[in-house]
Amino acid sequence: MKLRIRDNSVGLRLTKEEVETLRKQGVVSARSGFPGGRELRYELESSPASVAPAAFYSDNVLTVRLPETAVLAWVTTEQVTIEGEQVLVDGEKIAIAVEKDFDTCTRRDDAGRG
Repeated sequence: MKLRIRDNSVGLRLTKEEVETLRKQGVVSARSGFPGGRELRYELESSPASVAPAAFYSDNVLTVRLPETAVLAWVTTEQVTIEGEQVLVDGEKIAIAVEKDFDTCTRRDDAGRG
């Protein structure tokens, strides 16, 4: 799963396998390690209680939560992206996008080998 953060936007891109894991298990997690034993953890959850995409940061984990109904429609169709906006306490907004990354994964992986 790829994480993209820029200003007030969060984006996640998932492979076919990760989309299938989200469908079956309701969550996909990833991490990146850093010196000193520190790590950045992030996850995508499908939630029956959610009504819109939302992002949360707690205990050093970035969690993006999507409505279960939106996830079910997304994983079973050609739909590429689930998007939404979340209003923050100060009135600013954070844009959230979750995308399938099916076509580009193979090309990017192969491009680095050679």
